[in-house]
Amino acid sequence: MTAIPVLPTRRADLQDEIVARTGIDEAMIRRLVETFYGRIRRDDLLGPIFDARIADWPAHLARMSDFWSSVALMSGRYHGQPMAAHIRLPVDDGHFAHWLGLFEAVAREVCPAAAAELLIERARRIATSLSMGVAFHRGSLPLPERKTNGAAKGTRS
Repeated sequence: MTAIPVLPTRRADLQDEIVARTGIDEAMIRRLVETFYGRIRRDDLLGPIFDARIADWPAHLARMSDFWSSVALMSGRYHGQPMAAHIRLPVDDGHFAHWLGLFEAVAREVCPAAAAELLIERARRIATSLSMGVAFHRGSLPLPERKTNGAAKGTRS
């Protein structure tokens, strides 16, 4: 009878595969986070939004390193609610697109190609999810029209 591997072993195997395929490690994540947020802080659009809300930058960078470690390496180190944090911010699709553009540029500058591609793909998903969540929370994302028995709701057949 074959034993079923427990989650930590499977997580470790997944992490090993990601590291082997992309070269991503904790040092790379820290370098990415520090470079990216250094650029954010100097950015005319996003800098003021971050500076108005973050008093302890070293703690924020550590938290974002945990976040990206969890996103990229499946480390499970981040424990937070990104959507709850972002719905209170004065941001819209344009802000998320700008954030993503900065992230993509930094990822390509500081990471090998395979690592940059994985990180950018995950960042695109995150930006889309947060942008849609913020819009939905504010009532600016229209819900798709529901259909009943092949007809649009509210119409007569």
